[in-house]
Amino acid sequence: MSVAFTLIETAKLNNIDPQAGLTWVIAQIAHHKITRLDELLPWRYAAKAA
Repeated sequence: MSVAFTLIETAKLNNIDPQAGLTWVIAQIAHHKITRLDELLPWRYAAKAA
């Protein structure tokens, strides 16, 4: 449960709608290389969404 709160609060701190950010990560993660997980961080989503 605390992991979910951490993800939500991190999204909020980066001025991201938590639902939109998590939806984007879930859509990307299935085909994403583990060595490039930094591309799924909230600030990367914010940059792509802008």
